[in-house]
Amino acid sequence: MLKQTLLFLTASCALMGSTGCSSVMTHTGPNQGYYPGTRASMAVLEDDDTNWSMIPFAAIDLPFSAVLDTMLLPYDYLRRNSDKRLDSPRERMLHGASSANADNPPAAN
Repeated sequence: MLKQTLLFLTASCALMGSTGCSSVMTHTGPNQGYYPGTRASMAVLEDDDTNWSMIPFAAIDLPFSAVLDTMLLPYDYLRRNSDKRLDSPRERMLHGASSANADNPPAAN
């Protein structure tokens, strides 16, 4: 009985710890609109290049991300007009690289 209870608790904790990850990951970055975690999970499921081992995780994550994204709708609404370049290190890097390239054109041969 103790072994079954321990197995159930371990499986439950693993499932709860791995659910809603897409929503959490997308909300820690720049504003990506409404339901970003749900869209990310769907993109993984629809992508032909997705590894077969990721498909079950994305399928399990999808309903939990949808619930969490629904709960975070007011937060997304408040962030809707934020500048993505200010929030995203990637966008800042790309913006900085494009500015540097504009200041230093390539030398002519």
